[in-house]
Amino acid sequence: MGIFKAIPTKSALKKALKKKYISVNGAIATTATFIYGGEEITLAIPKEKMLKKRFNFPLKVLFEDKYLAAIHKPAGVEVSGNKFKTIANALPQNLRPSPMSDATTPQPIHRLDFATTGIVLVGKTNSSIRVLNKMFEDKLISKTYYAVAIGDMEPSGTISSEIDGKASRSDFEVIQSVPSERFGTLNLVKLHPKTGRRHQLRKHLYSLGNPILGDKEYCLEGLILKGKGLYLHAHALEFEHPFTNKIIHITDELPEKFRKLFGYDTR
Repeated sequence: MGIFKAIPTKSALKKALKKKYISVNGAIATTATFIYGGEEITLAIPKEKMLKKRFNFPLKVLFEDKYLAAIHKPAGVEVSGNKFKTIANALPQNLRPSPMSDATTPQPIHRLDFATTGIVLVGKTNSSIRVLNKMFEDKLISKTYYAVAIGDMEPSGTISSEIDGKASRSDFEVIQSVPSERFGTLNLVKLHPKTGRRHQLRKHLYSLGNPILGDKEYCLEGLILKGKGLYLHAHALEFEHPFTNKIIHITDELPEKFRKLFGYDTR
């Protein structure tokens, strides 16, 4: 990375190689191509690929400066991927262009599941995309989620069961519990994932016997809520701004469906 402004991340480099956009000394490069130094490396993206159709999808902007931004992701839309209707494709229509010399098309730094709501952090320059990705890898960005979990729970604790054979950890605290005729007890749970495994919070709460309300994949028989979506929300991010060195604390208020259950509002 760093050779081309259009390829700021490892995943973008892999995609460019797969699509045969990169050549070394005139020959199409692959992941098996060795670079010894002194080669002529070129990037050729077809013009029709550069002119993407605009996805006009209004997004709530929670924070924005010339380096990065944070937006609210609603349920029912992918953050990125091969589909047209993604948060990534809607970002240019919702954010101000960066005035920095390495400004690029805004890119999400991380993902949330299709059904999860909440904060998505976005890079607006090549340097911010690289740095923010590294900060997530180094666990320098603190994340807070809220979920509604089913059943009786301990007031707080740490879940450290492995996910896909890898070490993982999530800290939790029950903020409020209410009785439920169908589910017995519903709990508003604050969660702090310390690692970033796929479906980590959903799997961890399920491992306790307290699945998330509305989760159709990690659920207990007879305790599936249909038609209301997943009750998991990415509520807050906190980190030191990589360019201004200020402490940034971004929050996204709980969805209405949470507040209806608990009468609880957090901003």
